[in-house]
Amino acid sequence: MSPLSRARSPEPQEQERSAGELLSRVTSDLQVLFRQEVELAKAEIKEEGAKAGKAVGMFGGAGFAGYMVLLFLSLAAVFGLSSVMDDGWAALIVAALWAVAAAVLYRKGRTTMRTVSPKPEHTVQTLKEDAEWARHPTK
Repeated sequence: MSPLSRARSPEPQEQERSAGELLSRVTSDLQVLFRQEVELAKAEIKEEGAKAGKAVGMFGGAGFAGYMVLLFLSLAAVFGLSSVMDDGWAALIVAALWAVAAAVLYRKGRTTMRTVSPKPEHTVQTLKEDAEWARHPTK
């Protein structure tokens, strides 16, 4: 056999792989890629969660500081009123003002809460549309 006829012969080489082997390798590579993406997402979520935790702590500190301000302003109002009336009446007036503020905030909160839907309406609707499309992709 001449060298030219050997070069043209369609003999399989060791490097050639079957379609099944190639598909298996691609699937394996995709699984590794997916796992790496999930690990990256976990790391990002953990980092963002730590930042959010610090922010929540700062908001908590700000809320406590605001509470202390209101407490001392209330005491100042009681002491100010007590210079013109009995101490008990001054404290009762300030407490009544706080009771009115609490009632107003409660009613507004209750009204707002009634408008909250626990079910994500838009997501449910799009999921229904996706399911319908999957059943009838030609529509």
